[in-house]
Amino acid sequence: MASANQDEHFFEGTEKLLEIWFTSSHNGITADLRKIQRQEWEKVLKLVKCEIISFMRNDDMDAYVLSESSMFVTKDRFILKTCGTTTLLAAVDYLVNLVKRECGYDVIEDIFYSRKNFSRPELQHSIHQSFDKEVSILDKMFIDGSAYVLGKMNKDCWYLYTLDCGGVQTPDQTIELLMWNMCSEKMKIFTKEVCKDGKEATKKSGIADIFPDMQIDDFLFDPCGYSMNAILPGGYYLTIHVTPEDHCSYVSFESNVPQKSYKSLIDKVLKVFNPAKFLMTIFANKASIAIESHKDLERVDLMPGYQRLDHQLSSFKSYNLTYTQFSRPYK
Repeated sequence: MASANQDEHFFEGTEKLLEIWFTSSHNGITADLRKIQRQEWEKVLKLVKCEIISFMRNDDMDAYVLSESSMFVTKDRFILKTCGTTTLLAAVDYLVNLVKRECGYDVIEDIFYSRKNFSRPELQHSIHQSFDKEVSILDKMFIDGSAYVLGKMNKDCWYLYTLDCGGVQTPDQTIELLMWNMCSEKMKIFTKEVCKDGKEATKKSGIADIFPDMQIDDFLFDPCGYSMNAILPGGYYLTIHVTPEDHCSYVSFESNVPQKSYKSLIDKVLKVFNPAKFLMTIFANKASIAIESHKDLERVDLMPGYQRLDHQLSSFKSYNLTYTQFSRPYK
């Protein structure tokens, strides 16, 4: 996923994350995004400049490990997460038309596009070099779109684009931990020098213990780098991506598993990766059991060994959104 030569190569671990919920204006329509053929998804991903590495499914979800992160497909929801210099927004218009043509979904119930600020934005394709440019592109495709920035705009921050109207009515929640300045000892696990494959890295790192009953699809890149998807019954997923090189180390963790409190899960993830810095976002709508999960995140001393730099709670549409950033104290 990245080269070990710091002077000549840099890999942007920070992902662009797109989630779209589809529905239909016609009552009684029976549609399912999972009926779209693989070759059609490959056309979407070609526009994004990535490809499928592996695939698994259960009764509720199809999960794809990609050359640059992951894709998840359910009956009415599409999630695409891509890192590096991928061109995610170049595929959105094609995707919407594909879904309408193949499935009959003609209404976007909601859309979420988000990302952390890039470490090297100048290396991105022009459509992704600034959030203003991304918003301009999205505004041309969607009416009633709104753009937000959380955190310090001149330092580390997190961008979000979503719709003002509508909103998902079924229970929905997502937790994301974006981690950087990683522990070099932890990162060595995600290299071919230490592990022979993804399965060994998943076990040795402790990732396998986060949700012991999850169905896992993992991949260890050569010479380094790691991606994994995990799915559970009910349309729940977990995905982790690791860029282990010291000069651009980065890890992302994301899951939509519903919990009243995410404190225990957060502790597990931090134990596995031991980042020097991380930001966390938690989305939860009013139908979710996680809607009040922000309350136990309000303590300044929530994460022992870290100091809280930012903490923001936003309420909009039917969702609560919590943004928090932590850093280990400088010695």
